[in-house]
Amino acid sequence: MKRFLLLALLLCSISGFCRTQQMRVIPGDEQIEEYFPLLKEKRIAVFSNHTGMVGDRHLLDILVDNRFDVVAIFSPEHGFRGSADAGEHVSNSADPKTGVPILSLYDGKERKPSRASMQKFDLLVVDIQDVGLRFYTYYITMCRLMDACAEHGKRMLILDRPNPNGHYVDGPILDMKYRSGVGGLPIPVVHGMTLGELARMVNGEGWLPGARKCDLTVIPCKNYTHQTRYRLPIPPSPNLPDMKSVYLYPSTCLFEGTQVSLGRGTARPFQVYGHPDMTGCSYSFTPRSLPGAKNPPLLGKLCHGVDLGGMSDEEIWKRGLDLSYLIDAYRKMKSKERFFTSYFELLIGRDYVRKMIKAGKSAEEIKAMWSEDVAKFKVQRKPYLLYDEN
Repeated sequence: MKRFLLLALLLCSISGFCRTQQMRVIPGDEQIEEYFPLLKEKRIAVFSNHTGMVGDRHLLDILVDNRFDVVAIFSPEHGFRGSADAGEHVSNSADPKTGVPILSLYDGKERKPSRASMQKFDLLVVDIQDVGLRFYTYYITMCRLMDACAEHGKRMLILDRPNPNGHYVDGPILDMKYRSGVGGLPIPVVHGMTLGELARMVNGEGWLPGARKCDLTVIPCKNYTHQTRYRLPIPPSPNLPDMKSVYLYPSTCLFEGTQVSLGRGTARPFQVYGHPDMTGCSYSFTPRSLPGAKNPPLLGKLCHGVDLGGMSDEEIWKRGLDLSYLIDAYRKMKSKERFFTSYFELLIGRDYVRKMIKAGKSAEEIKAMWSEDVAKFKVQRKPYLLYDEN
């Protein structure tokens, strides 16, 4: 009887363990049985950064240790180790551990790799953690690499990763007259897609120059849907240190297009906002020079503002892209004339938002303006989704 009971407990334990394992999200890079065969006898380039970890090891180290011919690395904004400031130039170098050359993404025309760089490899492997926002630049770099691969007849393999903001779509579709380094495709601010899905859409919608097509393969995540609340194991960039910043980022990044600090140079970037000339505020902070934010806006100046860090994740999810923080700051500024900069339209993607804020419209009234954009995009993207929306 005792032996039967022990066996029953063991089986229950194993069953519970298996259910847990089945539910754990398994990114594409962990599925080596799916993509290792595709790498044989290929000269391989890798587009990745510090987020390209397979468990506790970097993808690059795994490929090199398995004797694949890795000949080049492309690294995005913030560099291969993820420590550079936003927009900071990262020069050619080599990975100190493996000696694999790190090539510039911008040594050719139109801010993409040169012919010489593209001739070094046959297959480009993409393994990088995105956060699902139109102004987060990793996807723009991926699109430039897709274009270069299409132009030079190279294949791209995306080892897909979950989108931590993949559970909703919000914001206006980019008016392409505002296309820039922080907005490269006619998509909403929050597109709700993984990089693998987005790359499929780029191909399917003919969004590469000349409607070229990239020879693309995606290794999808397992046990993931668009309602999975995926918590990032590694901060994707220096100023997104935790999930609170990642969740608030769609809304508070818009302060980049104003005179207001969004907390760069503090311990909680994208969770606070303020300015020396804001009134009626009980919270204050002073931006300092920090790694990843060496020269933040309003450096060394006492800023009066608001701390959003106490909000629950559920409340942030419920609000979605929320303009109320921006409107609050605008109303509290002494000098409203210089509140916005020309960068604001590049971030929000439309010209009506600034006008409506200045006219005193509410966040709900402005959000209603882009509701048709959201509905239209959800239909447009559907053929390219790899994961259940529900």
